[in-house]
Amino acid sequence: MSEKAVSEKAVSENAVSGRAVSERAASGKAVNEKAAREKAAGLDLTDVDHRVGKPVGGGQLWDPCSASDVRRWVMAMDYPNPLHWDEEFARESRFGGIVAPQSIAVALDYGHGAQPACVGRIPGSHLIFGGEEWWFYGCPVRPGDTLFQERRFHDYKVVETKFAGPTMFSRGDTVHRNQHGALVARERSTAIRYLADEAGRRGMYDDRIGEARRWTDGELTEIGKARHDWLLSNRAGVSPRFGEVEVGDTLPRRVIGPHSIASFTTEYRAFLFNIWGTFHWTAPDGVEDPWINQDPGWTEGFAFDEEGARIDPRERDGLYVGPSRGHIDSDKASRVGMARAYGYGATMGAWCTDYLAYWAGTDGMVRHSKADFRGPAFEGDVTWFDAEVVGKQDESVWGVPLVQVRLRLTDQDGGVLVTCTAEIELPF
Repeated sequence: MSEKAVSEKAVSENAVSGRAVSERAASGKAVNEKAAREKAAGLDLTDVDHRVGKPVGGGQLWDPCSASDVRRWVMAMDYPNPLHWDEEFARESRFGGIVAPQSIAVALDYGHGAQPACVGRIPGSHLIFGGEEWWFYGCPVRPGDTLFQERRFHDYKVVETKFAGPTMFSRGDTVHRNQHGALVARERSTAIRYLADEAGRRGMYDDRIGEARRWTDGELTEIGKARHDWLLSNRAGVSPRFGEVEVGDTLPRRVIGPHSIASFTTEYRAFLFNIWGTFHWTAPDGVEDPWINQDPGWTEGFAFDEEGARIDPRERDGLYVGPSRGHIDSDKASRVGMARAYGYGATMGAWCTDYLAYWAGTDGMVRHSKADFRGPAFEGDVTWFDAEVVGKQDESVWGVPLVQVRLRLTDQDGGVLVTCTAEIELPF
């Protein structure tokens, strides 16, 4: 019905004033515009449905993990556990040398671990990370090891979000085994796929547009002290005993930041698949159309040039060209619904694992964790870690006692970035 018809109908039926008619017409127009916008924001999932439950392909690193790869990773994650970078310290440990942190599995994978959750072409879409769930099997990664991945697209659902309207939450599974076939870890990643133009129109993070926060010298001193205190909280790697831990105990507080273009770039380059020529494409045997390196439908200006990259690898570099460029470029970030440069979901997942493993010490380990990503770490922000013991299990499916810990990551204003629950093995 036209605006004129709406107004005439309102006058005849309700005998309202001219002002009321005008207001109602304006309201009707707004409703129609909203409906039209929401219809236009619908996701085209015709290339997604038939892929659910099927194995998928992806990238495989050519080279084994090196000690330098381990050091680069913990440097990027701001995780100065000497077990992972200090050769002399590591040789005196029960490991007898440098060993990788549990979080490195995602760095030895392709696509930040989200490959099996980003399956099917959705035109005009972008992707951010929604969460990670990990299971660890007690097989550490050492220099010289190679991880091999088996991937499967698990499922998806579409929900209405304030951020981008109709939004797809898709999940993919990855199994990580080493060169001996030993099971190292399993991951279930959640990808959030949405139409970039719609997120840009809604402007959920527009209040963060502008110059990144500037910190005073006094504030930076306090942040530095909190960081140093956490480093000293368990630098020796002493594991708390299961019997000594009580429900309600709090873990030492940690802080990372302030985040910057430099720190985001350092993080990105520690994911080895981002280095030129480090991987090749693989596909599971016997699977028709296994979704290896097809175009997911990235919005204009965020796609790779796979053919051009055969000559110039920068054309699929990811940081300069591709879907990750918004992480270090505020102009590009605004085009996908972000206010300015922002951090990586897979990084936040690794932060959680590292933080919990540091508390568990060299005789403990993270067995399972489930992290939900609630918001991005923007340039200029700091991230605080607060955790509490919320449960204990004398017996578990792992055959060992477990301590359950609830962890929250927040920014300097109390905004929640991550909520995480984990089960941690501790010695008796």
